[in-house]
Amino acid sequence: MHEEFVKELKLVEKTEEEFNIELIKSIIKTKTDLENANKNYEFAEGELIDYYLYQIKANQSKLNYLLKKAKRNGIIIDMIKEIEIRKMKYLEDTNAV
Repeated sequence: MHEEFVKELKLVEKTEEEFNIELIKSIIKTKTDLENANKNYEFAEGELIDYYLYQIKANQSKLNYLLKKAKRNGIIIDMIKEIEIRKMKYLEDTNAV
């Protein structure tokens, strides 16, 4: 007989700039994941070879998708911006610890 009420969460719309920053961060993270999978593949043995091949293919597909999305949104990622964002992410990660 008890009615339970579900608290409604207010969805906060991101600004276009916030969305673009998140997209760029996702691209950088995916590129890093792809680089790591490639490095790990070089030293993989046995069944891990298949695992890292899957990781490489998955990350490459995700990166292609994100880059197409960025291009559709008119985002151009140059190396300087990428380095600045990597630096920002590094500072965020070290402050979180």
